[in-house]
Amino acid sequence: MSDLLWYEYLLIGLIFAWSGFVRTSLGFGGAVLALPFLLLVMNEPLVFLPIIAVHLLIFSSWIAWSGHRQLQSLQRQTSAGTVPPGASVTPEDSNIDWAYLFKALKIMIVPKLIGVVGLLTLPANVMTSIIFVIVIIYAIGYVLNRPFRSRNKYVDYVLLALGGYVSGTSLIGAPLIVAVFASHVAKAQLRDTMFVLWFILVVIKMVSFLIAGVDLQLIHHLWLLPCAFAGHLLGERAHQYMLKADTGLFFRVLGAVLIVVSVVGLIRPPA
Repeated sequence: MSDLLWYEYLLIGLIFAWSGFVRTSLGFGGAVLALPFLLLVMNEPLVFLPIIAVHLLIFSSWIAWSGHRQLQSLQRQTSAGTVPPGASVTPEDSNIDWAYLFKALKIMIVPKLIGVVGLLTLPANVMTSIIFVIVIIYAIGYVLNRPFRSRNKYVDYVLLALGGYVSGTSLIGAPLIVAVFASHVAKAQLRDTMFVLWFILVVIKMVSFLIAGVDLQLIHHLWLLPCAFAGHLLGERAHQYMLKADTGLFFRVLGAVLIVVSVVGLIRPPA
């Protein structure tokens, strides 16, 4: 990524800011909603995936820990009888559903490892095409306002296994995984539980990158991490707003844009 033009660096910085915004506001999607744009700038998934992975490690642990601290504060206020109206919690409450998290990991771990191997052996153009196709499928669900949903335990197993595999190939399995977790994890715990899951899955991917000798693009973290952080700050504010507002229109527009970008990427792959 050292021979790009100035406006390509600018676009990459803006896309990573967008990635940080989406990741924090939704609790997922920082990769699936950014990779199509990044691949139009530079058709090298293994250039961007290590950067996205590091950002996931940093922000997922930060947000999950912040949620834990906030919960502890509310618990202390509850014990002291000074909790704000509408914010009471019980002493045993947690911001993470550990029981379901570990149950899901048992299903996902093997497909995850298989996906990691696929990522490291498939050519870049094949991997790019797979990413664009997966994004189109997700985006159609957004446009139709019918995202993936799971109401059957066997469907749960399939979606978790497929999500684990896709996250192993390209870190974009989140919509499949969230479809299951949203049916089993309380809304108040969902985002932080997902971030702990992302942390675990990304650690596996980072180990595979190190073993395979993949360039982690460490020099580019110096300027892309602040871009992602700016998006993160905006995403925190958007997250609070989205908990109360109807965001259906946002997702429909977003889905349409992703379809256009992905179709263009398939028809006219970036150089």
